[in-house]
Amino acid sequence: MLDPQLLRTDIDAVAKRLADRPFVLDIAAFAELDEARKRIQTRTQELQSARNQFAKRIGQAKAKGEDATALMAESSAGNAELESLEKELGVIQARIHDFLSVLPNIPHSSVPTGKGADDNVEARRVGTIRTFGFAPKEHTDLGDALGLLDFETAAKIAGSRFAVMKGALARLHRAIAQFMLNVHSGEHGYTEVYTPYLVNAASMFGTGQLPKFKEDLFHVPRGELGDFYLIPTAEVPVTNIVRDEIVALDKLPLKFVCHSPCFRSEAGSYGKDTKGMIRQHQFDKVELVQIAHPLKSYDALEELTGHAEVILKRLDLPYRVVTLCTGDMGFGSAKTYDIEVWLPGQQAYREISSCSNFESFQARRLQARFRNDKGKTELVHTLNGSALAVGRTLIAVMENYQQADGSITVPDALKPYMGGIDALRP
Repeated sequence: MLDPQLLRTDIDAVAKRLADRPFVLDIAAFAELDEARKRIQTRTQELQSARNQFAKRIGQAKAKGEDATALMAESSAGNAELESLEKELGVIQARIHDFLSVLPNIPHSSVPTGKGADDNVEARRVGTIRTFGFAPKEHTDLGDALGLLDFETAAKIAGSRFAVMKGALARLHRAIAQFMLNVHSGEHGYTEVYTPYLVNAASMFGTGQLPKFKEDLFHVPRGELGDFYLIPTAEVPVTNIVRDEIVALDKLPLKFVCHSPCFRSEAGSYGKDTKGMIRQHQFDKVELVQIAHPLKSYDALEELTGHAEVILKRLDLPYRVVTLCTGDMGFGSAKTYDIEVWLPGQQAYREISSCSNFESFQARRLQARFRNDKGKTELVHTLNGSALAVGRTLIAVMENYQQADGSITVPDALKPYMGGIDALRP
């Protein structure tokens, strides 16, 4: 959520930068709401001051034995108006909150301006694309030939956009997640956490999924007990660890890693990636979250992105890093790097991670703060990134390590997790 004071002091500049996303800020609507707020607050303060004065005068009159009836009547009328205005102020403040809650974050000055994915800027390419002596297959064909990847049974059990993995392929999927957790917790300084897969509405609001992206969530109503939502990413529960908390300065940065399933309705993605495991309703990710000092958050973004890259380097998978332009950024992000892995079956780079700095956007919604060196509270900056999406990493391993006979060699980094299996064979 944006700082309302920023809109009050420089709304034209905010509107101009949001237009690059693109997003049209209704300047007139905010001005009308804020003017009503100021008018009511001014009158409320006048009435509160008058109430105090009346109380003093009534007390003095009674002490002298004088009739205070008229003063009390006038005071009651003022109190009635004050009560009405306080209710009206609550309504206006709620409307301002709702207005702010659907505004996207302001892109950082280093983010390139653009309309969509074609305007993203490639930062670097890493690794060598393998030359095959045969036509490389996509993961769907490889998995089917191995008898280890079954979409038909998954469709019978749940519907489209699900998969059943079997045998060595299921173990390879598990090995990838374990490998990532071990690297990030053992080498990169992240604390491993296990968090709920169901969260409340306050948690979804805190990280920006509600109210804007409600249709993308799997909603689990509980009647009078309230609502649950299945997490679309571990970013939600992990970042909410610091909701309504004041973190000690010497504890920053907080660094968490979490492996979890993720659940997404994929609303609006009809016809996109319907084949295979690229876009599923349920998939696994290993998520990195950092809670950082505002002056150090962009260094933290580079570090976090580098940690995600380490996994691809250890697996010897070619990839590239792109800086997302203003028109392709996520709702709450101030700056995002996408990491795209090379898939030879598709002859294309495909996203495997997004690493973002949200600055104070989420923290303001979460009221996540730290106490600075002067003892005053400030909002933290929050960052997160996939390191990596487990299913897409599995796809990349399958396609990059495929052999002419249809077998898939297990990367050296994963062999210690595979119980002696060095290849998946037909």
